[in-house]
Amino acid sequence: MKANKMAKWLMMGVCASLLVGCGNSSSSSGSSKNEITFWNPFTGADGSNMVAMIDAYNKTDPEYKIKNVSLKEGDMYAKIPTVVNSGKNIPDLTIVHAERIKQYNDNGMLESYDDLLGDYENINADNYVAEAWNLGELDGSRYSVPLDIHSWGTYYNKDLVEKYAPGALDDNILTFDEIKAAGEKATADDVRGMAVTWVKPNFLSLMKQYGGALTEDGTEPTLDTQASKDAIGLWKEMYDEGVTTKDGEDPTQLFLAGKLIFFPEGIWLQNNLKDAEFEWGLTNSPQLSDDLNETVNWASSHQFVRFNSEERTDEKEKGIMDFLEWLRTNSLEWAKAGQNPATLDILNDEEYQEMPQSIFISTPEQQATLSIFDYKYNGYVAEYLDAHGFDTIFGKQEIDDFTSGMQKEVADKIAKDSSNK
Repeated sequence: MKANKMAKWLMMGVCASLLVGCGNSSSSSGSSKNEITFWNPFTGADGSNMVAMIDAYNKTDPEYKIKNVSLKEGDMYAKIPTVVNSGKNIPDLTIVHAERIKQYNDNGMLESYDDLLGDYENINADNYVAEAWNLGELDGSRYSVPLDIHSWGTYYNKDLVEKYAPGALDDNILTFDEIKAAGEKATADDVRGMAVTWVKPNFLSLMKQYGGALTEDGTEPTLDTQASKDAIGLWKEMYDEGVTTKDGEDPTQLFLAGKLIFFPEGIWLQNNLKDAEFEWGLTNSPQLSDDLNETVNWASSHQFVRFNSEERTDEKEKGIMDFLEWLRTNSLEWAKAGQNPATLDILNDEEYQEMPQSIFISTPEQQATLSIFDYKYNGYVAEYLDAHGFDTIFGKQEIDDFTSGMQKEVADKIAKDSSNK
């Protein structure tokens, strides 16, 4: 790795991370001769599911067992460039979010799977959700294998839909027009039509529906556009018209209290809704059109990568591939955490087919709605949206200032980023 690039990573760490949390941890980073040290950011509820999968795999008595090391997401991403630069205690296998892979690769930190896949013919494009598989292919080489594809959708209160929006979900596509009509009817009963939730996936999904993109050339941002203005503007319009939750309200509590019809959130949130005293469902993110071919659902993916290491032996490489191949047909436990495994083998499982989130990969048409925004500088965009998105929706910042400020801030950060040099 070039010295200037490594210095940049040591000074800045990496871009802002996604929200998805996750399991139980082990603190040691070292690895014994017959262990594969596996770093991951699963320190939340779904971490226990990952531990359960690892335990199940280890009970098959593989030559190389998996040693789980779960680290807080921010700590893990800060630690990675340090250990890679040192050349010592580098994990044998690591889970990272999809949006980080391009930057890691541009900084020369990743090893490809090209020489390993020949002996594992089932780990191929035909056996994984395309959106999750394709992003691991960079410059003609494969640098990651997907674990899952987690996405953003809309939870809904079935009783309230029947009362205020009958028929709206017959096609499993919820439009903003349908939300607005339902919200206007519900206002008199002090029921909110839709929650204002995490701005990033809401904004990115809608921006793409309007024909926008984060970049045209892979580097320079294209954020101060009409599509960006329309996307944040529609959310502000819904707020101004009283259709959405108000500034300061807790959407989760309102939904659980039966005072919210539509709740845009991630598929991983369903564990928080298990105690609801009403029937709820999960469908696509809010859309401009009721045409499935035009539907956009924001998504991300946890991906297995291997950072450069002189310590990883050929035998361990085979052990890693054995583990990935086992996961390809043994991912139901990960689905129980509310996730969608990226392996298409999961579609053969009847228990999985009954899970709410299965809608998103149930058919090729639904899989095509999933969109991972793997712009190399996605983290800079996320930082801006997290800092300014709510203020703009709630009328505390002008839309033009929001989009021009986003363009300038992201461009300025890119100019200082040595991975673009």
